[in-house]
Amino acid sequence: MKKLFTFFWLFCLICNLSFAQDDTPKPMTWKDIPTWKSMNTGTFQISPDGKWVAYGMTALEADGEVILQYVSDPDSTQTFKIGFTTYPSIEFSEDSKWIAFKEYPTFKEKEANKKSKGKPLHDKLTLMKLGSTDKEDKKTFENVSNFSFNRDASTHLAINLTKDGGGDAKGSDLLIYHLNSKKAQNLGNVAEFSFNKSGNYLAYTVDAANQSGNGIYLLNMTNNSTTVLDSDDAAYKSINWTEKGDAFAALKMVKDKKYKQDQGKLVGVKNLSSPQVTVYDPAKDSTGFSKEYTISPNRRPMWSEDLTRLFYGIHPLVLAKKEDVKKELDKDSVKLAESEAMKRIMADTSMNSIADLKKALSKLDSGKVSPKANDADKPDMTIWHWNDSRLQSRQQVLENQDKNYSFYAMYNVASGKHIPLQDSTMRSLSILDKEKYAIGSDNQTYELQSNLDGQNYQDFYIVDLMTGEKKTLFTNFYLPGYSSYPRSSPDGTKLIYGYDGNYYSYDIASGEEANLTASLPVTFVDEDDDHNVKKPLQGSLGWSSDSQYVLLNDGWDIWQVPVTGKEKAVNLTLNGRTDKIRYQYRFSLDPDEKGINLSKPLYIRTYGEWTKKSGISRINTSKKGLVSGAETLVWEDASIGSLQKAEDAEVYFFNKEKFNEPDQIYVADASLSSPTKITENAPDAGNYSWSAGTRLVDYVSDKGDTLQGALFLPANYVEGEKYPTVVYYYEKLSQTRHNWVNPGYSGTGWNPNIYTSNGFAVFIPDIVYTMDDPGMSAVWCVIPGVKAAIETGVIDAENIGIHGHSWGGYQTAFLITQTDMFKAGAAGAPLTNMISMYDLIYWNSGGGNMSIFEASQGRFTGGPWENWESYERNSPVYHVKNVTTPLLMLHNDKDGAVDFTQGIEYYSALRRLKKPVILVQYKGENHGLGKLENRKDYSVRMMEFFDHHLKGAEAPEWMSKGIDKIDLDEHLKERAF
Repeated sequence: MKKLFTFFWLFCLICNLSFAQDDTPKPMTWKDIPTWKSMNTGTFQISPDGKWVAYGMTALEADGEVILQYVSDPDSTQTFKIGFTTYPSIEFSEDSKWIAFKEYPTFKEKEANKKSKGKPLHDKLTLMKLGSTDKEDKKTFENVSNFSFNRDASTHLAINLTKDGGGDAKGSDLLIYHLNSKKAQNLGNVAEFSFNKSGNYLAYTVDAANQSGNGIYLLNMTNNSTTVLDSDDAAYKSINWTEKGDAFAALKMVKDKKYKQDQGKLVGVKNLSSPQVTVYDPAKDSTGFSKEYTISPNRRPMWSEDLTRLFYGIHPLVLAKKEDVKKELDKDSVKLAESEAMKRIMADTSMNSIADLKKALSKLDSGKVSPKANDADKPDMTIWHWNDSRLQSRQQVLENQDKNYSFYAMYNVASGKHIPLQDSTMRSLSILDKEKYAIGSDNQTYELQSNLDGQNYQDFYIVDLMTGEKKTLFTNFYLPGYSSYPRSSPDGTKLIYGYDGNYYSYDIASGEEANLTASLPVTFVDEDDDHNVKKPLQGSLGWSSDSQYVLLNDGWDIWQVPVTGKEKAVNLTLNGRTDKIRYQYRFSLDPDEKGINLSKPLYIRTYGEWTKKSGISRINTSKKGLVSGAETLVWEDASIGSLQKAEDAEVYFFNKEKFNEPDQIYVADASLSSPTKITENAPDAGNYSWSAGTRLVDYVSDKGDTLQGALFLPANYVEGEKYPTVVYYYEKLSQTRHNWVNPGYSGTGWNPNIYTSNGFAVFIPDIVYTMDDPGMSAVWCVIPGVKAAIETGVIDAENIGIHGHSWGGYQTAFLITQTDMFKAGAAGAPLTNMISMYDLIYWNSGGGNMSIFEASQGRFTGGPWENWESYERNSPVYHVKNVTTPLLMLHNDKDGAVDFTQGIEYYSALRRLKKPVILVQYKGENHGLGKLENRKDYSVRMMEFFDHHLKGAEAPEWMSKGIDKIDLDEHLKERAF
């Protein structure tokens, strides 16, 4: 009996040990990622009263959930399965009584449907009354396309149902569900719908078969009455309410067989209780509107705030077919068309517009018409001319944008007058608030040179929106960065802009200009910017709501600067520069704000330059400025950010994360004191082992720059032991010390959390650049950084690998030509020959690389022929004979950023010298991997590469021998998961 008891006790102990072992966190493998669930922070929603939150929890290859929680009761969490989606759709009603969210087909259903090529699967919609357990207060709607509550009123839910079947009708059923009575009404063939701000009116368009009943309608949600505002054989679109919701504009597009585009008409509606409808038809405007143009469907129309004018886009008409041109000719021209000369005109394939036709007829009248080409098939080709302002490749990328481009115009309702506001001499126009003025710009004079050397110049204009009159503001204005662009005050009467290292204000009406920063004791030039541009400025936080002040950032502190009067500028934060704390940006807590309301506290994101701490500070401002500085509310060894406020309550939400702790959202009062965690992001995180923590490594570059690197400890780190390490870089990244990286398959194969989970240390050093030496700058910064990291005792100096992608890939390809301290390197899409790369094309944009080399990331002065030694000195391919480090390269044949030939050039040179190199290429992929199956595959291969070289794992066959083309398909099938 005693033996039996002993055996039983041992059996229980073994079972308990086994159970305990099962609970022990384990390294996360790449195969664990597809079902890993995490919070999609972009879906986080707060009810206006601040009492409820909801967010989506999704996975790469598993069904998602919507999490609903009553903020003050953590135990109230409800979880709803919503099928498979990457971005759940969730909405609270404005009265905080209802929530609606979509439900999608499951992952298995979508995969099965994809394989069977079945009919499209449809989504559902769940509507729930918050806090209610009554089954009558929860309802599901089938076949849902999109939905919306009627904004402030919160009395109805509009649901656009999915359109089934073919036909020429674009509309589908719109269900109007009455939230209180639980009754529904159906509006047929609705193509577009939109509620005004109060929610008392619904504007919608009908697009039915054969255009029967097509029109624009207004539904009064209070008395359920419908008004037909306009109805015609036309397509109605682009409903655009005013901000107040007291009027809206729309477009009416009519087919015209003579042209490739529809003829556009403008619809304006105001006085909603007794609708006043304005329809402007430019075809009937024989004096004010050019017959060569029409209203464009590619720009949403809008009312002026005072409801006196409508703004819209116009674009040229293009003839559809040559035979249709005859219908445009007068009787004399018809007679001429019978002649051989007219036949030649009609055969001219270069004629695309009425303007072209008029020119041809004018030449015909003067006897200058010459014979044209025969009926032979035309060639398919491109002419690249040295005087092209934009490369032909750039023109190809922008072709659709150019075709859809429209010029702003204005219609004065009282006078019935159409006024063009811009033309081809001013390609850009922004209408300023209050619609008194617009600011226009054009770079055509400088475009060619800018595309060559990357230095940006533009001409700027002011347009009077009452008269359409244009006057020049600046010519040849230099723009070293975004901060220098003119920005309007909330009242639309003033501008701020940057010039020659200072900020200026400009009063549009008087033309008075004032230098805002020259007399201040600090500079607003971004002195850390090491690109080849002149005096780039730190950012502006924007205008005050009363248009009397601007808030400017000197890189450390925030200044309140008056633009009028004799007041002095005030440093609102005081201690940024002295304590090396960067007051970075303001959290905008009111989505409807117009400028910064200085009567309310400002919440500022803060960052410790040398500590990497972050937090939130509060500034209480006044017109007379502030002397007490900023009040620190949150300040932690973590990454703090994304502050939000409930719309109608003093309830605040912010997120916090660490490298080894998933980001979570916390709720607090206005002081952000005693915050409470309200989310459970990454619910399975406890099952896996993560980094044991992070350390900062201080070091000095070979050029004397004081720098830092972030060292991420491996999981289960033991003090005194040394670990294989992967060094990763991309310019400056030490600020990511506390950033959580969600487990996933990136387009570059890199995920630091997975590496630390699997026993690697990760080190990320900063790189600063010396002009004309981008490659050598990496040598001068990375190697001293790695040496300093070795001194911590964490890194195994005999087993260090390096990895980077794109510009980081270039650093990797270059570093292994300059040192043998790294045991393995992985370079993704690397630049390898700076001389040949300079003259290649950035295919994603169609632009040339030369501007990138001279004014952006390349950091060279001039082209190779002016600076040959520097380009050669910093090109990996010219030092390839020095390489001893095994290299894994990723480069794809459709890379639109770094041309595939750069990878081939380096690979071929290494192969010729019999250096250990493997190039992996994923067919049809761009600069980073897009297809999930490819992202999975490369992530695994890169870790296998480092496992072999840094940990001594056996090399898989693809690495040790390579895979013949004939065996590749089977090899890929075996590895797929």
